[in-house]
Amino acid sequence: MDYLPQILFAIALIAGIGYFARNVKKLMRNIKLGRDVDVSDNKSQRWKNMTMIALGQSKMVKRPIAGLLHVIVYVGFVVINIEVLEIIIDGLTGKHRIFSSAGAIYGFLIGTFEILAVLVFVSVIVFWLRRNVIKLKRFLSSEMKGWPKNDGNMILYFEMVLMTLFLVMNATDLKFQAMDSGNIISQHITPWFSNFSEHSIHLIERTAWWLHILGILIFLNYLYFSKHLHILLAFPNTYYGKLTPKGQFENNEAVTKEVKMMMDPNVDPFAAPPEGAETAVPAKFGASDVKDLSWVNLLNAYTCTECGRCTSECPANQTGKKLSPRKIMMDTRDRLEEVGKNIDANKGEFKDDGKQLLGDYITNEELWACTSCNACVEACPVSIDPLNIIMQMRQYLVMEQSAAPMELNNMMTNIENNGAPWPYNQMDRLNWKDE
Repeated sequence: MDYLPQILFAIALIAGIGYFARNVKKLMRNIKLGRDVDVSDNKSQRWKNMTMIALGQSKMVKRPIAGLLHVIVYVGFVVINIEVLEIIIDGLTGKHRIFSSAGAIYGFLIGTFEILAVLVFVSVIVFWLRRNVIKLKRFLSSEMKGWPKNDGNMILYFEMVLMTLFLVMNATDLKFQAMDSGNIISQHITPWFSNFSEHSIHLIERTAWWLHILGILIFLNYLYFSKHLHILLAFPNTYYGKLTPKGQFENNEAVTKEVKMMMDPNVDPFAAPPEGAETAVPAKFGASDVKDLSWVNLLNAYTCTECGRCTSECPANQTGKKLSPRKIMMDTRDRLEEVGKNIDANKGEFKDDGKQLLGDYITNEELWACTSCNACVEACPVSIDPLNIIMQMRQYLVMEQSAAPMELNNMMTNIENNGAPWPYNQMDRLNWKDE
């Protein structure tokens, strides 16, 4: 019976980490459903982007208030959880504050953790007020109703509870309080329990200790189902982010080869390809479902923080159009999750469910509202590129379904017939100079 706490702790730790590993495996499988793309270029710049954007939060602080609060929560939560290492060792060995032998250094670290815990708690309250009392416009969009709204609040409650448990655990730990160092905040909480017996205080400390570590394990596994998956994925996502200028679009390789052949006077356009030669025409132009997108697009979808900066900067959205870049990413993630569950239900094989991303999740109206200005890409704090998904789906509409808007079809017809977007014969294009 003396080893029962260690046994229970080991079971909880193995179960928590095991379930997390299972979800990570599923996550990687879903991302790999996307088509392959080469993003192995310019590794030094990629490492720099990851360091500055994911670790340094450089794009987050462009909005000072939200940026500063986010940095506090991010740094505080990460640094405070260094103590989890001590909790794990204590839990497995049956020791108590095994690192306390470090003396003043230990006291300094715990004191720093306590200050950060208070700052995190205050920041989280401000975030909650911004969402639920002030009701910032970007948190009130139609895509933010239901689960997305509840998820945003739930994670805030999680963080408040974990910080409270951490401080209560320190305040009721009589051994730690007797050290008279590092308890910068908790020493002011300890008097709240002055009327409790020593046995009761010990029971509260143990309860807070257990709830704190179990809460962290639950939080870890909750990430897969939450927008806060970006805590983990922001690092690979910023590493694999787009390096080319934002105004530069990707050319379809098959179309590029076709155009080059048409412009080459030495090529017979009617000649049949040599026997055995590979054709450049892909199975499908553009994308209509998640498997047509690249794995980087799918990584983008899982990394979305749902912060709404992209949508608040979108000129189409500002003028009342249906387009919301945030919704594009959320829809992509939701469809990808649906495909993943289909695969799980059918023993590793996807069976056609009669649905696809285009039409069932994202409408033509949303896609054609986009001005391709890249405002959403510039605004994203973790290097997500909604425009790339929009353009691939537009390409599918035009090249596979001939479903472009009438204005665009007229323009393309004019280019084909007149060599320009305007409905004038090439011989008359310079008549304006005579007027």
